[in-house]
Amino acid sequence: MAEPRPRVWVSQPLFDDIVERLGEYCQVTAAAEVAEYSPAQIAAALAGADGALVTLNERIGAAEIAAAARLRVIANVGVGYNNLDIGALNAAGILATNTPDVLTETTADFGFALLMATARRITEAERWLREGHWQQWSFSTMLGADLHGSTLGILGMGRIGQGIARRAAGFDMRVLYHNRSRLPQDTERECRAAYVGFDELLAQSDHLLLVLPYSLQSHHIIDAAALAQMKPTATLVNIARGGLVDEPALADALAGGRLAAAGLDVYEGEPAVIPELLALRNVVLTPHIASASLATRRAMVSLAVDNLIAALGFGADAGRPPTPVNAAALAAAGNAAIGKTAAIKR
Repeated sequence: MAEPRPRVWVSQPLFDDIVERLGEYCQVTAAAEVAEYSPAQIAAALAGADGALVTLNERIGAAEIAAAARLRVIANVGVGYNNLDIGALNAAGILATNTPDVLTETTADFGFALLMATARRITEAERWLREGHWQQWSFSTMLGADLHGSTLGILGMGRIGQGIARRAAGFDMRVLYHNRSRLPQDTERECRAAYVGFDELLAQSDHLLLVLPYSLQSHHIIDAAALAQMKPTATLVNIARGGLVDEPALADALAGGRLAAAGLDVYEGEPAVIPELLALRNVVLTPHIASASLATRRAMVSLAVDNLIAALGFGADAGRPPTPVNAAALAAAGNAAIGKTAAIKR
């Protein structure tokens, strides 16, 4: 009797022509429309699955995988994976994968675009014009901050941070960065960036851009105390994760003139945005779209599909998914399903 084909759950509508590749190897259950799932619904979807293709919307932890005896891999569509409880997946022997690299340049493009919109008050000016306030040209209308010749601070200097630093060179910006570890000197020279301590980064930056991963250690790293160290003329841009910023403290600083402006693409309780931020004119708000070019989003889904196919033991990379998150931890724990084609769990 032929081996039963593994079952795969695709949590959200993605690109049909890419997701169809899973059908060559798997039985696929794919969402037909955008859905918001309860923990119980996620648990039910995973209960009979061997693999899952999920987005940042689906939060998966111990409760969601408790009945998923067959589950071997969760392919996350995104470079970040704080929606996944990696400790719980490790304990259950479940591989997680993500989609780095393919979104680096697009996200860096957007980070710089959001920085420019924030510094030059672009969305504020458009809103003011559309509301009919522009009756006469004025020398002092919507005065913003220059990027050229200013100091850009980058908190988190991974691939995307380095991409932003390279773009800053074209504006003749002085680039400072703070990171968990200092970059090699060759990389610093390529990025024209200088390493500084966290407090110095806050104090010297005319524009501060957040590109670091979210973790318990980085939760609210930009809080009231951090904001107080920044220049009142400075701008803050966050394209990483909402939980990095204490949003009420940020809103208070913006409303009180202790920070000039902010640009946010991510939010702690997204898709909800706190009313204090919505009420402010000096904050640019976008709906988590930093990687949202058509080509990049297709590349992300394609990589996630490649990860899922390989992790389930099929294709040219069988047993070797391109971008695993926790393979080393699973291997250290002696999980036999990693690094080779594995039988379906029963």
